[in-house]
Amino acid sequence: MAEYKYISSLQNPMIKKALTLKEKSRERKKIGCFVLEGVRELQLAVKGNYELETVFFYADIIAKEEVLGLLGQEIDHKVIIEISKDIYQKLAYRETTEGVVAIAKSKLHSLDSLKFSNKKPLILVAEAPEKPGNIGALLRTADAANLDAVIIANPKGDLYNPNIIRSSIGCVFTNQIGVGSTEEVVEFLKSNNIAIYCAALTASEKYTTVKYTEASAIVVGTEATGLSSEWLENATKNIIIPMEGEIDSMNVSVSAAIVIFEAKRQRDS
Repeated sequence: MAEYKYISSLQNPMIKKALTLKEKSRERKKIGCFVLEGVRELQLAVKGNYELETVFFYADIIAKEEVLGLLGQEIDHKVIIEISKDIYQKLAYRETTEGVVAIAKSKLHSLDSLKFSNKKPLILVAEAPEKPGNIGALLRTADAANLDAVIIANPKGDLYNPNIIRSSIGCVFTNQIGVGSTEEVVEFLKSNNIAIYCAALTASEKYTTVKYTEASAIVVGTEATGLSSEWLENATKNIIIPMEGEIDSMNVSVSAAIVIFEAKRQRDS
């Protein structure tokens, strides 16, 4: 059975832990837990088989019964805590509040943990993404396209940064995600016979002329520096989205979405 409590003191150890996890990436990595907020995010975390450690709710916004409904069958052995207004305002980081915050255990996201039920998987690889908004948008695109996996090569930040969770609208929980160095990711793709299509400005083919109907990885880099030479040296093909205006690049999440949905169009035709 779930355990129920009420906390009104900011000095409570459980509240201090939640605040630390919210604010400090180092502690999230050290403890292996993170904070999530919101009804949809909680639902998607449960759907994504994340282990919830503690669920906090503010009764003036959301009733305990509604929280239990969100958790479904996941209520056994969970600590469910009603919190005061002051505590909720400290824990919440969203402008539009929904009354629920939780501590969940992180996943490891090793490349070896990736499993493909599709014999010809379609994968998005992002090298060294830094901006939480871009990462969130990439994850939302991957979810919308129902990609087989998202791989982050040479990660620069914390996947469970609250801003990534928020900008992804919980899609960090719905995607199968792997993390590794560029060298490890290249080796993983090659060993699994997955073609590597790198978005690049030089020695590239127009993205619509390439066939993505076999096992494929679409690889994107940062807007500032693009992809590292290791990717370009190992690419099956370099691809480009022709620019007809004055600039030579678009936001990385927009570029990825264009190529991903071209690949989906080819596979569905």
